[in-house]
Amino acid sequence: MSETVVFFGNERIATGLTTDAPVLRSLIEAGYSVAAVVASHEQSTSRNARDLEVAAVAKEHGIPLLLPEKLSNIHDQLKDFGAIAGVLIAYGKIIPQSIIDIFPRGIINIHPSLLPKHRGPTPIESVILEGDAETGVTLMQLAKAMDAGPIYAQSTIKLDGTETKQSLANDLVEIGISMLNELLPGILSGDVVAKPQDDSAATYDSLIGKNDGDIDWGKPAAQIEREIRAYKDWPKSRTTLAGKDVTISAAHAIPSTATALLGKPYATGDKKIAVATIDGTLVIDSLKPAGKSEMSAEAFLAGHKNLL
Repeated sequence: MSETVVFFGNERIATGLTTDAPVLRSLIEAGYSVAAVVASHEQSTSRNARDLEVAAVAKEHGIPLLLPEKLSNIHDQLKDFGAIAGVLIAYGKIIPQSIIDIFPRGIINIHPSLLPKHRGPTPIESVILEGDAETGVTLMQLAKAMDAGPIYAQSTIKLDGTETKQSLANDLVEIGISMLNELLPGILSGDVVAKPQDDSAATYDSLIGKNDGDIDWGKPAAQIEREIRAYKDWPKSRTTLAGKDVTISAAHAIPSTATALLGKPYATGDKKIAVATIDGTLVIDSLKPAGKSEMSAEAFLAGHKNLL
């Protein structure tokens, strides 16, 4: 394999995730010549930024790392690489058409949803929040409009309602790599052709903010449980128990079985912590008090007898 490509993105397909940049690694292992790795300048210079995993892989393989404030600033440099295509996953910003047009085969994007559903920045969190029965990966041709480009292929997986953001992201990236390995040669040769999306069926996901992690006990227990899974790692699901600020890391919803005040925690007979909601009861399985390690509800109760 001798085709030259440019890699765009940081592979963090949802906020707070960890990654070892497997898509970039797979391109290198498949024998593609990766001329450069292009990542978002904003993400790399944030005060709270972690080191970019794609940067470590680029350094390991002697690949130039580009962190432009604007992609237009490196237009000529990208053109000089003579790459046949770009490969993108989680770049985090709109790519101008002038950059897409540099590449004879455009930019191929791995998007973690079944487009045209869940266009936008939070497809993984959104399928969990909405309780979708399935999701998947779309291999698509990038267009200037967000997630609106034609589709090369899709792969679907069923959801069982226990997925966390990280576990679902891991599964989707693995599927995306498999699809890319199978289809990229045909895309680059022109044998695999993309088909337009049905824009009339499009749905759009919203950005998630830090305040979304503040638990609202006026929501149904099932919804709060989905938020805990979708917001794990960031923005996290936060509340106060026994006067302590805590992050709930795992919970399950049950029908209301006792008369309790809305939002007031109490201990269950099996040493779990329960909180009545507007519809059902949330049973807390594990949590992390501020400044301490994650612990079971039973361990938290042992030190907070006032909940018993």
